[in-house]
Amino acid sequence: MKIDSLILGAYETNCYILRKDKTAKDCLIVDTGLNAGRMIDFLRENKLNPVAVVLTHGHIDHIAGLVQLQEQYPDIKVYIHKLDAEMLTGSDDNLSEFIGGGFAARAADFLVDEGDIIEQAGVKLEVFHTPGHTRGGICLYSKDDKIVFVGDTLFAGSVGRTDFPGGSMTGLVKNIKKKLLTLPEDTTVYPGHGPSTTIEEEKTNNPFLE
Repeated sequence: MKIDSLILGAYETNCYILRKDKTAKDCLIVDTGLNAGRMIDFLRENKLNPVAVVLTHGHIDHIAGLVQLQEQYPDIKVYIHKLDAEMLTGSDDNLSEFIGGGFAARAADFLVDEGDIIEQAGVKLEVFHTPGHTRGGICLYSKDDKIVFVGDTLFAGSVGRTDFPGGSMTGLVKNIKKKLLTLPEDTTVYPGHGPSTTIEEEKTNNPFLE
């Protein structure tokens, strides 16, 4: 899998552009950041065709760029967990008050849940439902490539905030231990903010997971 990473918006959200290989033009996007302008420029410069976007959760710093993306690519398919779906279409709980409020996008095309498989652009990802940061937070795992995209569930040396609506530190840590720390230790972890890490590193050194 070819992975391009961009840091987007004031909250420095990691956006991942996934392709089957470096020669492929179709791509799958994980999260859109607060502003997708730089990502759209990247897609155009590299003549890429985004066929789908998967949102790891419904907070504004991960979904706001979707509106811009849909304006440029109206046929793009959108995936989000069913419990965060309403955060796309209305301002409740998506933290849009931090940017002045009033955000709304059109409804997702696909609502996912634990164990679902997303296959787009030659990329295959398994959905892990890992609530705790939000009710519908998900991680996206590729067994073949030994990688997992974790949104704001897990960070290098830390975990996601749980003081927002729908948050639960107990639930978050439980899901990380059950669904992420059981993955092979050499699995690369791509979080929603900050640097990548590995399962081994977080099992060994993350103080929130002791």
